[in-house]
This record gives sequence, structure tokens and C-alpha cells, in this order.
Amino acid sequence: MNATLRDPKSYTSPVKEFWENNALQITDGLHDIGEVRWPLAFTLLIVWVMCYFCIWKGVKWTGKVVYFTALFPYVLLIILLIRGITLPGAIDGIKFYITPNMSRLGDSTVWLDAVSQIFFSYGLGLGSLVALGSYNRYHNNVYKHALIVSCINSGTSMFSGFVVFSVVGFMAQAQSKPVSEVAASGPGLAFLVYPSAVLQLPGAPFWSALFFIMLLFVGLDSQFCTMEGFITAVVDEWPRYLRPHKELFIAVVCILSYLVAIPIVCQGGMYVFKLFDYYAASGICLLFLIFFECIAISWAYGANKFYENLKDMVGYYPCPWWKWCWIVFCPAICFGVFCFSLIQYNRLTYLTYEYPWWGELVGWMMGLSSMLCIPGYMIYKWTQTPGSFEHRLKILCRPDIDIKELRMQSIGGIVSKANSDITSL
Repeated sequence: MNATLRDPKSYTSPVKEFWENNALQITDGLHDIGEVRWPLAFTLLIVWVMCYFCIWKGVKWTGKVVYFTALFPYVLLIILLIRGITLPGAIDGIKFYITPNMSRLGDSTVWLDAVSQIFFSYGLGLGSLVALGSYNRYHNNVYKHALIVSCINSGTSMFSGFVVFSVVGFMAQAQSKPVSEVAASGPGLAFLVYPSAVLQLPGAPFWSALFFIMLLFVGLDSQFCTMEGFITAVVDEWPRYLRPHKELFIAVVCILSYLVAIPIVCQGGMYVFKLFDYYAASGICLLFLIFFECIAISWAYGANKFYENLKDMVGYYPCPWWKWCWIVFCPAICFGVFCFSLIQYNRLTYLTYEYPWWGELVGWMMGLSSMLCIPGYMIYKWTQTPGSFEHRLKILCRPDIDIKELRMQSIGGIVSKANSDITSL
């Protein structure tokens, strides 16, 4: 009897086969987008419908929704953590998670991923914090709330890491592999590694359902908060035309956003998703934006003036440390990581697939479409402002703000928004 033994490394896990061959039906590369995966298109439609009904009645309704969508994932995280730490090998995964590997500090990708994680988890540069904060009273203690939100965000990220890596450690022990060979990042962690580990647990469907319900609510929170930021900014720009028809405007934005996402739910959509994620939604593009935000506030407007504005709002001066962060540390870190990423530029990959040059060119064009808005608008405002060089510089970079007038505008704006939301309700 003759038999041919295959190399164990050539075998593919059932989870990976289901994910790539059934759920995605993934193609060979970016050059082959393939057909629309209608089950994925339908689930994407459901998510956008949920997003619409979370924000259609304004921020008062959104605040009520957030009580559930933001708190319920913590219940699921606690349940998953209790189950995870009781598994054999969990301690190995947790040790891998909390033990720093100093050799990775020489990799620009690590720094880029780190700042992207901070910016995304804090909602920086996306407009959601500015938009939602515009509904606050003028004397709201934004300083205290910013510290609370920052601590909760970082704490949640750390806590989620224990949930995931306790199960990853169990999977590594079950496969007799080091944790470093099992751990992954990005979509691979959520849709390949964690489900593969959960599959080996008793009652696997129950734990899988808890995990993906948690992902759904976390993603939905991020989605409708970012949407709220965009909607608020546009409506505030043209309140006369859009505020009376806000629900219709939100519906149009959601429909357009859904149509833009159709290529991502095609058979080759994962390659498109990675392109959007790396070049347009995070990474270098977000670094560029945050750097100029810091420069605009701390150097153009003036950190001392901003410091005085905060004192007028909250009634006391914040810690001087934050002034140094605005002026020096945050711009320096953004600029340093940005340059480091360009100097040690790594080609974009998805698993073992390396993107072609034209794919990366498309990615850079998507990123530059956002990045060039900053110098483009700066040039536009400079050319549209009359006067000498010194006069233009003062008008555009050092505006004279009347605090009393600002208070009245803030009160009037909040009342107008509140009345609009109450009318919608």
C-alpha cells in the first residue's frame, strides 16, 4: 500500500479555509476584485441601517443609544476574560502580551501602529470629539472629562488585550507552538486566530457569538460617533438648508457611504480594505493631520491663549505639563514617526500577498486626497485675505477672540442644536 505524506506546514486550518474560501471567496490579488459577495453586502447594509437609526434623531437620541452600545461590550469582555484565564496556557499568552520586545522598537511599523491605535481609540483627528463636544455647555469641565475618557480608553484597550491573548495562549499550547507564531494583527486576529482558539473550547458557538457581538457593538460605536462628527460639521456649516432636513441628509450620507464600501465586500475586497485602512483611514495620513492640528493650536493660535481659554471655561489652569505636550512632545512624536515611516518604508502586504506598485500608488492618492486639503486650504485662505504679509499672518494665525462674545455664541449654538434635536424627537 503506497501513501504520500504531505508536509504538515502545507495544511490549512478549517477556520482559515472557511474565512477565505467561503466567507470572502478571496481572489489572488488586488488586480482581481471579483464579484460582489451578496451575504457580506447584506450584512453591511444591516450595519448601515443600524448606524442610521442610532444617529437620525440627533445627539440626544445618540446619547441614549450609547448607554447600551458602550456598556454592554464591557459585560461581554468580563465574561470572555473569566473564561480565558481559566484555560490551560492562558498565562503564556498574557506573558507574551505584557512582556516588551525591545528589538521591535527599530521597526517603523510598530511605531506607526502604536500612534494609530492611540489616535483611533481616542477619536483624534476624526472630528467626533469636536462635534460631540460642541453640544456641551461653555463652562463644562472639559479638562476633567478628557482625562476620564483617556484613562477609560487606554484601560479598555489594555483590558481587551488580556481577553484576546489569554485565548491565544491556550491555542498556542494546544498546537504546541510559541505564542509569537500564533499571534496575528489586524483582521487576522479577529477572524482567524481568535475563532480558531474558540473552536477548541466546549460550547464554542456560545463563546464565538459573545466575541462577535462584542465586535459588532464596538465597531458600531466607532462608526456612528465618526458619522455624528461629519454630520454635525456639515450641518453647522449650512444650518439653514440642512438642519430642517437633517434626517434626510443623514440617510443620503449613509446610502453614499454604503455604496462606497461595495468594493470592500467583493471577492477581492480584503485587499481594498487593507488599502483604505493603511493609507486613508490611519497611519501616515492620520499622523499628518494630527501634527498640523497641534501646530495650529499651540504655535499658530498660541498655547498660552489656549491655556487662558481653558481657564475661563473650567475655572482653573490645567496642569502645565499639557502645555509642553501641545507645544513640543506631540508635534515632535508625530513628525518623528512620520519621517521614520517614510525612511524605513515597508511595502504593504496582506498575509503573504505583497501589493503591486500601482496598488500602493492608488493608496497614496487616497491618502494625499486628505493630506493635501491642509496646505491647499491654507493657500486658498492666504490668497483670499487682503492686506500685507504681517496683516494676513495676524488675521489667519492670531485671531482676536472676544471671550464674552464667544460665550454668547456657544450658548446660542447649543440652544439651537438642542431645539433641533427636541423637534426631531
